[in-house]
Amino acid sequence: MLERENAVRKTTLENGVRVVTETMPGIRSIAMACLIDTGPYDEAPAQYGLSHLIEHGMFLGTHGRDAMQIARMMDGAGGSIGAFTAKDYMCYYATVLDEYAPYAIDLLGDLLLNSIFPEEGLEREKNAILREIAGRNDDPEQRADDLLKSFCWRDHPLGRPITGSAETVRRFTREDVIYFAQTNYLPERLIIAAAGNVNHADFVAQVRDAFWRMLGQSQPRPMTLPSFTGGVAMDYRPVSQAYFSLGLRALPYAHPSRYVLHVLNNVLGGGISSRLYRRLRENRGLVYSISSEYLAYREDGMLVVAGSTAPEYLTSVLGLTLVELWQVLTGAEPIDDEELVKAKMQIRGQHLISGEGSHTRMSRLATQELYFGRAISTDEVLEQIQAVDNAMAQDLANQVLIDALRQVAIAVTSPESPDHFNQDSLTKLLKDFE
Repeated sequence: MLERENAVRKTTLENGVRVVTETMPGIRSIAMACLIDTGPYDEAPAQYGLSHLIEHGMFLGTHGRDAMQIARMMDGAGGSIGAFTAKDYMCYYATVLDEYAPYAIDLLGDLLLNSIFPEEGLEREKNAILREIAGRNDDPEQRADDLLKSFCWRDHPLGRPITGSAETVRRFTREDVIYFAQTNYLPERLIIAAAGNVNHADFVAQVRDAFWRMLGQSQPRPMTLPSFTGGVAMDYRPVSQAYFSLGLRALPYAHPSRYVLHVLNNVLGGGISSRLYRRLRENRGLVYSISSEYLAYREDGMLVVAGSTAPEYLTSVLGLTLVELWQVLTGAEPIDDEELVKAKMQIRGQHLISGEGSHTRMSRLATQELYFGRAISTDEVLEQIQAVDNAMAQDLANQVLIDALRQVAIAVTSPESPDHFNQDSLTKLLKDFE
């Protein structure tokens, strides 16, 4: 057993499970999670969405507890339990009062080791996921986002919806679920994190009791940079607005320049004082909302600008957005000192405020262990953000983002509007920035 003596403590159990904790004085709750390094990356072409179905199926009962007993146990503890599937991993989590922590970790261990995935329950969950897929397709903003990723990262897990497609979900069997879980839910891929009123030694002992039977060794998985396709993807729907997502290739999650990109993203579209919001919403009134986001994953990343406008304004909005990107990235209108200070202050405030909650602190522990193999302190994060200057932002633009802008992609969900725009006109708009 290996252990670090630190404010954040980490122990690796005999079977390879990693346990990381952070004690937060003055609170009564403990937030905990089981993060598993598996998901869409491990799905074969015919298995798209299988990880997500397993996430649903984990709560259908175990050998010792049925679904109602699981629900009543968490309600009786005054806590909550849930799960989600991300592009890079899967996560099962619970938040309880400190006195119920042993019961919660025992329950999570029971779910991950002893779930029975009953046939009739899986069929119900498959139907629920089909409704989820239909709901995403009904949401034009979500549809534009999904279309952008599938267009840019085609034939790669990053480009596929986590839910899978209606076709793949209908085909899944109980045997598919059990085989995938047994093959990929392995101790070396499991990180268990907890934050709150937690004693590290006690928590490690509880995790050992709950997960000692988890055995097996994972096989290395090849990680390759996905190809990135620029261009225009259109999706015509009976909606009144034109919804767009504009993306350019950026940096993967653990890249050394990630803090610079966070600051640059904030200047462009992070809040109501950002360039895009001020110039397209406040100055011209062409959009109701517009924002940018840095999406970061293990293998790749994307800087995305998203918004909506009237169909007759779409070409103007996209053109002005590209101009703003071009001006800041080429240095034609570089980030000024006031923008830089504002961006760093906003990121600092968001990081500190969100970090007051045990769930956020637990989530940071788990994801930092996954991507970096260590905990990154708040002081280190804030120092890195504070160190960003205009020269660093321009260097990143020169080395990465200007070339990415020449291969930008646009996805649009809108009513068909040949009088205002079409595939050819938007493609021509992009060529002006190549």
